[in-house]
Amino acid sequence: MEASDLALVLIPLLAVAAPLLARGIRPVVRVPIIVFELVLGILVGPAVLGWVGPGPLLEKLSDFGLAVLFFVAGSEIDFRAVSGKPLARASLGWLLSVMLGIGLGFFFSPGEGMVVIGIALSSTALGTLMPILRDAREMDTPFGKAITVVGAVGEFLPLIAISIFLSTQTTGIATAVLLTFVVLAGVTVLLAHRMPHGRLHGLVRATLHTSDQFGVRFVILLIAALVGLSVMLDLDMLLGAFVAGAVWRIIMARAPKKDAEEIESKIEAIAFGFLVPIFFLYTGVTFDLQALLTSPSAMALVPVFLIALLVIRGSAAQLSAPAGASGRDRIALGLLAATGLPIIVAVTAIGVDQKMIDTGTAAALVGAGMLSVLLYPLIGMILRGDRPQVVGPAAVHEHPQGEL
Repeated sequence: MEASDLALVLIPLLAVAAPLLARGIRPVVRVPIIVFELVLGILVGPAVLGWVGPGPLLEKLSDFGLAVLFFVAGSEIDFRAVSGKPLARASLGWLLSVMLGIGLGFFFSPGEGMVVIGIALSSTALGTLMPILRDAREMDTPFGKAITVVGAVGEFLPLIAISIFLSTQTTGIATAVLLTFVVLAGVTVLLAHRMPHGRLHGLVRATLHTSDQFGVRFVILLIAALVGLSVMLDLDMLLGAFVAGAVWRIIMARAPKKDAEEIESKIEAIAFGFLVPIFFLYTGVTFDLQALLTSPSAMALVPVFLIALLVIRGSAAQLSAPAGASGRDRIALGLLAATGLPIIVAVTAIGVDQKMIDTGTAAALVGAGMLSVLLYPLIGMILRGDRPQVVGPAAVHEHPQGEL
């Protein structure tokens, strides 16, 4: 059996093993399933056992898994609820984060590299946190809403920032391209908001339990179209995926509640049952552990960047703490806000491609991001406490759609 064939068997096996391991140790400690996916990916990857290696098929599935993760994040956010003061405070916190991050980056990579480091350290992995918050039934709590707005800002603004920064390094055409995407995305959101959706809702309802599955197919098309637009304009695909999620939320906002819940359940099944686990497992497989182990300076940067994430994002997140939050909740909020990985992977990859940072610094940033995913949500949710409602995945009917 060739390595590529073995990977097609091992990846599904590990995707099944991860939740079993997570549930197996749950009586002792609640560890996010993402932790096991990353660790198992590293274990079977070239860094340890070498059973699974990078390949074009897994890479494409992983890319689409990341896109779906951002789509779900975009569709989960109730922008109407977080607009106004919550959004302003989170945005201010992000601005403080990126300035502190750039200041820290100056000591390790003066010049263009410090901007890349600053943007990476200003990110929050909302897509990574969403499954954790959902399983803990925190989505509708003040704590969960605070994390959502901090994460939305910490996930979307870094993508905008790196796009703007790159446009200043090239020609005015790049700036025009970014503005074109923003305009097209705004027009798409506006059209989705104003157009009647009755016929679309009817078609979704009529095919919910047939082989047509129009709703699921439409979502895949929406993601592909906006991701394709991002790639065609030479922008990060995650921008398109995030906007696609927001557009889908608008489309389904006025749909019958039962239909919206059913289609949401199907999309979550495809996302978290198939594509998203591949992304996290493949992230572990492709993690350049050797670049860290063979470079003492890069190894030394991992704890520095890990602590920097906590200090920079954790302190900025306090601006978004809900009223009356306890000390434990504030610490938990800071820990979850300091959880970063997908944006760090994307930003550092751009930085290496543009020769702004070296591979050792990039590996250290990604390593810190992986450790933040391994440690910070675990500690944060322990501090939140195992309350009665934190008993496992919530029922589908507890996540109604709302107007954007």
